[in-house]
Amino acid sequence: MPHDARADLTELRRAFHRHPEPGWREFRTTARVVEELERIGVDDIAVGRDALATDERMAVPDDDEIQPWIDRARRAGVSEDLLERTAGGHTGVVATLSRGEGPCIGLRVDLDAISIRESDASDHRPAAEGFRSEHDGYMHACGHDAHLAIALGTLAAVERSAFDGTFKVFFQPAEELSGGGKAMAESGHLDGLDYLFALHIGLGHPTGEIVAGVESPLAMAHLTATFEGASAHAGKAPNEGANAMQAAAAAIQNAYGISRHRDGATRVNVGRIEGGSASNVIAEEVTIDAEVRGETTALMTYARDELERILYAAAELHDCDVTPHVISESPCVDSHPALRELVGTVAWNVDGVTRVIPSEELGVSEDGTYLMQQVQDAGGLASYLIVGTDHPTSHHTPTFDIDEESLEIGTTLLSETIVELSRRRP
Repeated sequence: MPHDARADLTELRRAFHRHPEPGWREFRTTARVVEELERIGVDDIAVGRDALATDERMAVPDDDEIQPWIDRARRAGVSEDLLERTAGGHTGVVATLSRGEGPCIGLRVDLDAISIRESDASDHRPAAEGFRSEHDGYMHACGHDAHLAIALGTLAAVERSAFDGTFKVFFQPAEELSGGGKAMAESGHLDGLDYLFALHIGLGHPTGEIVAGVESPLAMAHLTATFEGASAHAGKAPNEGANAMQAAAAAIQNAYGISRHRDGATRVNVGRIEGGSASNVIAEEVTIDAEVRGETTALMTYARDELERILYAAAELHDCDVTPHVISESPCVDSHPALRELVGTVAWNVDGVTRVIPSEELGVSEDGTYLMQQVQDAGGLASYLIVGTDHPTSHHTPTFDIDEESLEIGTTLLSETIVELSRRRP
C-alpha cells in the first residue's frame, strides 16, 4: 500500500476519533462517510431512510436527545440536505460499487461511539497528539473509528483493483445500542448478496494477529422495566404505600439467581436503577435497565423469559405493576468455514501478519449478526473476522487506543480477500 494511502487511513481514523457520536445520532459521521465515498467514486450511495428499514430500528432515543446532535452537526457544516435525509435518527449509509458480472460481496462496519469521557492524561496518545474527542462525555472507545477507516480504505482499494462483481459496504448505526443491525438487515440492500464480511479490531489480539472467523457471539437482549406502586409517608403510614423500590430490589436480587442451563452459558446483569424521590417517601416509580445473553439465540430467549417472569413475580409480591420492554436484541450466528479458510489463506500473504487463528469464540455480542443471518438464511455465506491491534487498555475504557499500523493490515486483508473472492467461489 502506498505511503500516502497509509497516511490517509490514519487521518481518517483520527478525524472520526475527534468527533464521536452515539447511536442514531451519527450525523457528522454519516456526512464524512458520504464525502469520502463521493471522493472514491462510488456509484450508488443510499443514506439515512434509504439505507434502513425505519420500523425495524431499535433503541432509538427521544427527539430531545437527538436534536442537540443535529444542531452540533449543522454548526460543523453538515449540509441541510443530508440532515433532512437523516432526520429523526436515520443515520447510516449503504455504498454500492458495481464493477462487472461477478458475485455480490458485502462488508459491514459500525459508526457509533460510547458514552465515556476520554482521558486527557499526557500519556494517552490521542490527547498528546491532538485528536482526543471534542465531544466531552463521548469517545470511540471500541475501535469503530478504525473500522470506518478500514472500510473506506477497502472500498478505495477495491475500486482501483481488477475486482469483478458488486461490492457493498454497510455503514451501520447504533451498534453499541444493538439497535441498528436489524434495521439495516431488513432494508432490502442485502437482497442478492452472496457473501458478507464483518470485522472488529483488537479484542485482546495484538497487531499482526488475525482471527479468520469467530464462533458463538453471544445472543443478547437489552430490557428496561418500570415498576409502578403508590407513594406514602415512610414514617407515618408506610403501610398505605406500594413500594416500587422493594419490588425492583427483589427483582434484581432474584435475576442473578436465574438457573444455569444444561445446553450452554447464559448471562444476566442489571446495570442501572433509577427512581424514588426522597428517603422519607415510599417510592412510587422505579426503572431498571438490564441485559441477558446466551451462547445461542435459544439460550438468550430462555434467560429473557426467566427475567421477565421474575419481574412480574416481584411486582406482584409488592403490590406493584411492572412494564418490561425489550429495547434491542441480537442473535447468535457463526462464521462460515469456507470464508474462514479463505480469509486465513489470504492473511498469510499480507505484510505485517504474524499469526492466523482459524476460529475463536467471540464471547461478546454484536448486532452485525442480524446482517450475517439475513445473508445466510438466503443461501449466502458470512464471516466475522478480527484484525488484531495493540491496545494499551481494554475496550470501553477512557484510555482505549489502537496501533494505527493495524489499519493498513486490515485494509489490505479485506481488499485482497474480496478481490480473490470475486475470482473464485469457495
